[in-house]
Amino acid sequence: MSGRAQLMWDEQVTGYDFGRGHPMDPVRLALTMGLVRALGLDRALTVTAAPVAGDSTLCLVHDAEYVAAVRRASADPKAMTELAYGLGTEDTPAFAGMHEVSALIAGQSVGAAEAVWRGEVTHAVNFAGGLHHAMPGMASGFCVYNDAALAVARLLELGAERVAYVDVDVHHGDGVQTAFWDDPRVLTISLHEHPRTLFPQTGWPEETGGPAAEGGAVNVALPAGTGDEGWLRAFDAVVPELLAAFRPQALVTQHGADTHFEDPLAHLAVSLDAQRAVAEALHGLAHEHAEGRWVALGGGGYAVVDVVPRTWAHLVGIAAGQPVAPETATPEEWRAEVYRRTRQMGPLWMTDGRDAAFSGFHDAGYDPADRLDQAILATRRAVFPLHGLLP
Repeated sequence: MSGRAQLMWDEQVTGYDFGRGHPMDPVRLALTMGLVRALGLDRALTVTAAPVAGDSTLCLVHDAEYVAAVRRASADPKAMTELAYGLGTEDTPAFAGMHEVSALIAGQSVGAAEAVWRGEVTHAVNFAGGLHHAMPGMASGFCVYNDAALAVARLLELGAERVAYVDVDVHHGDGVQTAFWDDPRVLTISLHEHPRTLFPQTGWPEETGGPAAEGGAVNVALPAGTGDEGWLRAFDAVVPELLAAFRPQALVTQHGADTHFEDPLAHLAVSLDAQRAVAEALHGLAHEHAEGRWVALGGGGYAVVDVVPRTWAHLVGIAAGQPVAPETATPEEWRAEVYRRTRQMGPLWMTDGRDAAFSGFHDAGYDPADRLDQAILATRRAVFPLHGLLP
């Protein structure tokens, strides 16, 4: 392993644009890369771009008929006869060039996986990726091609025997879970808001994998309103033990920023500082269990000025071995770019002023009457015995 890191970036990924008023505003990608550059993080790693994912790569996860439908909708979005494939809906409207830019984003995640597995770099980041809702034969939840699942599939194709996927987006990582539901080579772990209160209404603790992969799917369904302490406590109570038991050869992680208390589409109350702490923890777990092989992806996040750029700039800094201190001021030139692009004032600091402290599940004990601890216990009871662990 070289110890180097790389950032996957092609300006054309900002063409992933569902149109005016859609929550998935591509300005969040441009502002993130602007902040990465303003902080000098682009000089701490290699910035590179991978080619567009071809049909044979896309079909590692997606049905050929679906890829053909995306191509048709991309070529003539106004004709829109592809509703059966989830295209042309309010969440995932068709747009010209949709196939090309979606395949470009997928290509970056696949390229990241290839570089990490081949030892060209230790860590690779694609914050434009993490489109975890896309199903093998259907678009869903703003996601056309599931680059996260494709990165995992490419690692398996290259020879990995055990790949772990950890998803900390506020929404359940349903598309990745579906892709590997019955594959014992893959462990998918998703921490998300409870399906009773949030799309896609899946990710119950009882969802534990198919007959050939019992325990291969892990779901922590968090009560609406969960803040830093509960979110970090749940992560700490579930993720490290399972990764230690599974012994992955590579770790793929999805870092949706929509757990944040300012996010307009969900109901958790997590701070930037807790998000940074989880990114640090996953970085450490990659070194502890996967020889450092770490592919880190973006995901959701709809507070596109105040939250997303800072969260993912922290992720890039961690991967680059140059973590950004929380007390760092955001560069003035970046705030000027924010105002120029959005007519909004950018945040002043790389922190929300929280200390991201929590009481450990094992150290402090648990309260069976507490909703957060009930969620943790439900997951541990459903999955831990399948890995030979005590719940």
